Amino acid sequence: MNLFKYRVSLYLAIVFITSACTTQQTKENSHPNFIVFIADDAAWNDFGPYGNTHIKTPHINKLAEDGIIFTNAFLTTSSCSPSRCSILTGRYPHSTGAQELHMPLPANQVLFAGELQKAGYFTAVAGKYHIGPKRSEFDTIYGGSPSGCEHWVEALQNRPKNKPFFLWMAAIDPHRNYFPNTITEPHLPNEVIVPDYLPDNDSTRKDLALYYDEIARLDSFIGKVLDELTIQGEEENTMILFMTDNGRPFPRAKTRLYDSGIKTPFIIRWPEKLKKGTVDALISSIDIAPTLCELAGADIPASFQGESFAPVLENYSAQTRNYIAAEHNWHDYQAHERAVRNKQYLYIRNAFPHLNASPPADAVSSITYQEMIKLYHAGELNEYQQDCFKEYRPAEELYDVVSDPNQFKNLAEIPEYKQALGEMRTLLDEWIEKYGDRIPENPTPDKFDRWTGKRLN
Repeated sequence: MNLFKYRVSLYLAIVFITSACTTQQTKENSHPNFIVFIADDAAWNDFGPYGNTHIKTPHINKLAEDGIIFTNAFLTTSSCSPSRCSILTGRYPHSTGAQELHMPLPANQVLFAGELQKAGYFTAVAGKYHIGPKRSEFDTIYGGSPSGCEHWVEALQNRPKNKPFFLWMAAIDPHRNYFPNTITEPHLPNEVIVPDYLPDNDSTRKDLALYYDEIARLDSFIGKVLDELTIQGEEENTMILFMTDNGRPFPRAKTRLYDSGIKTPFIIRWPEKLKKGTVDALISSIDIAPTLCELAGADIPASFQGESFAPVLENYSAQTRNYIAAEHNWHDYQAHERAVRNKQYLYIRNAFPHLNASPPADAVSSITYQEMIKLYHAGELNEYQQDCFKEYRPAEELYDVVSDPNQFKNLAEIPEYKQALGEMRTLLDEWIEKYGDRIPENPTPDKFDRWTGKRLN
């Protein structure tokens, strides 16, 4: 070998060894990256890992195949902006000061993104923001329409490469309104699964098929982000969480405190740290804030009301809480309901039982609900499908979620469940006292008609 070739070979060897050592050192000392994918108005069981194999979600399915499927994860409310504000602050909606739809989050509320930022993270939002004025806790804020996912890959590409990152990737899919041909191979009405509380007819099936299409569009963007992570070599050290902000925008789902409203898909993949599995621990969406801060080595503010589920990630059989709590505040219509739920029972208390349980205004104006109104007047809806139209509702509801997963049979007035009812009442009373919850003296009135969905003057 001549002298020139020898020097070149020696130089390349030194570069390779130095690079390998640096890469190993960086890997050992690096903080995990975080990506939260959050869908907008999607039911927990409208994804392959939770039983609906009719919806085209190959990338979400793959996340579940490689990660952890949580079967008992819940939101603190089934309402868009209050849910997001609750997640980002780690606080119950009434504690955030933004408990009603479209209320801006007060400036004094602490976001976990800010704590990550202090710990050296780059933070960004891409997609639906919906928490009020822009916050400095996010270094960059991207928009996106109509899917809300259009700038997800760009957000990942444009991040500084010398920092760990937290990306809040917030879809608008599958929020109403719906339009045909959202995807190249639309779902067919005969492919959908109609829940028992909706009438199985052409209107419902067409509506659900369009809803499925938007979920599939969301899934396609998740796939693009996963590909970009691989290209950047960040796949192994990135913890991905997939969830939704509330239930599907159909009757007896969004805004309601049944599982159809507050239960969320909750899938975590983190190849470097977590093996695949299934977890049945109770998780609340306010637990995300302290968990990510703990995993990042960031401070956990005293304002957080959630419980870190980091122990569950170490031991899949661990339990970090005994119950979850949820709220229904104003969302187009006057409301004040509170719920506590454990693995056996769901208890709901309604401060305004004289009001019907109208779905949100956009769901009221949908083809599904307008057809349901006709069937209601014709006496052709079954007991469960009439639920939204009852103008005097029980002040208390109790359900055995094990034997009655749809929460159809109210046990509150059945003598055999008196003890269970008393225990759940006490649990809610203690939660109300602990977190300073109160029924408003001047509740926000309806701003839309409950039968047409049209805005009131």
